[in-house]
Amino acid sequence: MAATAVLLPAAAAAAALLLLCLAGGSRATNVTYDHRALVIDGVRRVLVSGSIHYPRSTPDMWPGLIQKAKDGGLDVIETYVFWDIHEPVRGQYDFEGRKDLAAFVKAVADAGLYVHLRIGPYVCAEWNYGGFPLWLHFIPGIKFRTDNEPFKSEMQRFTTKVVDTMKGAGLYASQGGPIILSQIENEYGNIDSAYGAPGKAYMRWAAGMAVSLDTGVPWVMCQQTDAPDPLINTCNGFYCDQFTPNSAAKPKMWTENWSGWFLSFGGAVPYRPAEDLAFAVARFYQRGGTFQNYYMYHGGTNLDRSTGGPFIATSYDYDAPIDEYGLVRQPKWGHLRDVHKAIKLCEPALIATDPSYTSLGPNTEAAVYKSGSVCAAFLANIDGQTDKTVTFNGKMYKLPAWSVSILPDCKNVVLNTAQINSQVTSSEMRYLEASAVALDGSFTTPELAVSGWSYAIEPVGITKDNALTKAGLMEQINTTADASDFLWYSTSITVQGNEPYLNGSQSNLLVNSLGHVLQVYINGKIAGSAQGSASSSLISWQKPITLVPGKNKIDLLSATVGLSNYGAFFDLVGAGITGPVKLSGPNGALDLSSAQWTYQTGLKGEDLHLYDPSEASPEWVSSNAYPINQPLLWYKTKFTAPAGDDPVAIDFTGMGKGEAWVNGQSIGRYWPTNLAPQSGCVNSCNYRGSYSSSKCLKKCGQPSQTLYHVPRSFLQPGSNDLVLFEQFGGDPSKISFVTRQTGSVCAQVSEAHPAQIDSWISSQQKMQRSGPALRLECPKEGQVISSIKFASFGTPSGTCGGYIHGECSSTQALSVVQEACIGVSSCSVPVSSNYFGDPCTGVTKSLAVEAACS
Repeated sequence: MAATAVLLPAAAAAAALLLLCLAGGSRATNVTYDHRALVIDGVRRVLVSGSIHYPRSTPDMWPGLIQKAKDGGLDVIETYVFWDIHEPVRGQYDFEGRKDLAAFVKAVADAGLYVHLRIGPYVCAEWNYGGFPLWLHFIPGIKFRTDNEPFKSEMQRFTTKVVDTMKGAGLYASQGGPIILSQIENEYGNIDSAYGAPGKAYMRWAAGMAVSLDTGVPWVMCQQTDAPDPLINTCNGFYCDQFTPNSAAKPKMWTENWSGWFLSFGGAVPYRPAEDLAFAVARFYQRGGTFQNYYMYHGGTNLDRSTGGPFIATSYDYDAPIDEYGLVRQPKWGHLRDVHKAIKLCEPALIATDPSYTSLGPNTEAAVYKSGSVCAAFLANIDGQTDKTVTFNGKMYKLPAWSVSILPDCKNVVLNTAQINSQVTSSEMRYLEASAVALDGSFTTPELAVSGWSYAIEPVGITKDNALTKAGLMEQINTTADASDFLWYSTSITVQGNEPYLNGSQSNLLVNSLGHVLQVYINGKIAGSAQGSASSSLISWQKPITLVPGKNKIDLLSATVGLSNYGAFFDLVGAGITGPVKLSGPNGALDLSSAQWTYQTGLKGEDLHLYDPSEASPEWVSSNAYPINQPLLWYKTKFTAPAGDDPVAIDFTGMGKGEAWVNGQSIGRYWPTNLAPQSGCVNSCNYRGSYSSSKCLKKCGQPSQTLYHVPRSFLQPGSNDLVLFEQFGGDPSKISFVTRQTGSVCAQVSEAHPAQIDSWISSQQKMQRSGPALRLECPKEGQVISSIKFASFGTPSGTCGGYIHGECSSTQALSVVQEACIGVSSCSVPVSSNYFGDPCTGVTKSLAVEAACS
């Protein structure tokens, strides 16, 4: 797919070309590539992309998310295609609501952005079963992701369905649409060695099959070093600056730059410093990259039972530049926006030529792109500890540790990745006042009213007519086909009193399970429970139990928490009780593993659709004295949606583990009692040095997730229904509704920072550049800065919400900032002694400000 590229387009002309190509969706666009870049209508492009997964948000959120991505400097939106939600039953397709892929792609086009469609159809994505529908598992003779005809036939059929759907809507660039790239398979190179020669044959088949679909745009294979021509092999990881394509004719592309990491139930909350992410981005473009994608740019929420893992949490926030609720995360979003602007200032040079590299000393490097009159340079300090001063083209430059300075004219620094000019915002969850929520019009506290709850008891054990009885223990996924998280295992024994496994009336019961969660009931009463973890789902539960003379019933409830989504043969990873199940005493044992067991998939309440408020059920009991802190209970109440348009969440503190529905729509699994380990977190994470998923963790010893997003589109004016299924036991009166709002806006900028990037004037224009400035902007339209909570020019320290004055502090700072900022939606304050006086000569000073908007 090599092409002759136009080498020197102006950045403005390229942007105009993008809008022209997408306007009206009618003008066909030619997308090819050469060794430097994707080539769009003969023009090499430097592109910035971000992942937003359509089913992890809602259609009413899509335009806002996409616009924030565009405002953040993105050119492309990348999404997986999720097979399981589109074909829940073989041959029956669903592309409605959150599953409306074409509508999502059109929304991206409406914003003037491109799309990279990662069809897979294996996606990983911490998504249940890697995105495969469970019915695929039961096709005779099938083996996933290898040279297997049943699998290849199904994969080709679905991939063709997706391509035909996109073609039918005119969404490929070759038709005038926004889709400029497609992906087949996903990270197969990480595990293909386990499949041997058939795996390699499958990979080659997948590539050929994709090309044969004639989309008119290039295909990629990520993490596939031997991706056959013409497919482009791409990199995934925290850093991809050292990645090299497998052909000199292919561009260097980064399909997943991990903006943070996913959250697991039972894990601490991961985050990635903005400075490190910016460093990784700049290094990639410095070393020849021209397309990189943030995974994720907006992570969203794992609604329904879509989480994989197992034990992936319902929040898929990912510490992304746009948070789970759809609000920009500052300073990450703003700092990356500035990085993108700096990169785009360099675009004429980047697409014109290949870089030349020069060592500037230990762990320092210059990369120069020069062709004719255009020149751009990147100066990198990859030392994880020590700041450096280097000489480049006869001029001295200070390079903080682990940073890249970007020079669009090879002379002046427009941005350094370790120096953040963007503001910081502190988001907070505000608990609703009593007047904001009314439950049946009867309560006077911010908590949900006790009198507002109804309950229904989920019976222990077998209640369905379609229960299956069989000798031996059955694996859970093969039994339930993931129609429910839950599988009951039930058996009974008759006790005469002299059995060798008895010690008086007691016996020791052992239950071994592949996981993920186990509850043991003896004669209808809870005897105990156990759970696995993200690192090991295995369970071995052992405890003395009391048996009675005559018949004794043993009921075991096994629950899954998302199915495996990654690794070779992940589809064969089982769940449920595998045994042994054994009673033992001082004189012998009774192994029940081969006994007659009766199996029930799912709960009675699921069959009765108790989660659906439109279906009346006599199971519901309305009583002021409803049971609490007992397992296997359904709860239901009514509430009034919080006023305004701020994002809404429910704080499930006080509950154990379960699933929640708002107006019949699942907001996912909740599990606030699953705590993160006590150790492993840091009070503040040093961005310097290589990042890993365990480097920066917070909330150790606390619940992994207490707050659960309720999309605004799930709510309706007036009365709303909330239904819970509680597996362990909790008190629903302790549940609270909260809204996510911005608290303070802050910034801290030093005299050593570059000027705000929007003030960039190249040296060729021979004009004096302004110095550094601190800029604040209220996050919502119509807001103005109402007060200045803190202002200090000198040597302040701390973080937003906790700034303190240093020994050196100007007495004029507060009044100067108040005059510049109070009463306006945004303000810019020069960081200079000319405005604040010089409280300490010879010291590099900074300005720190915290403001409130209203």
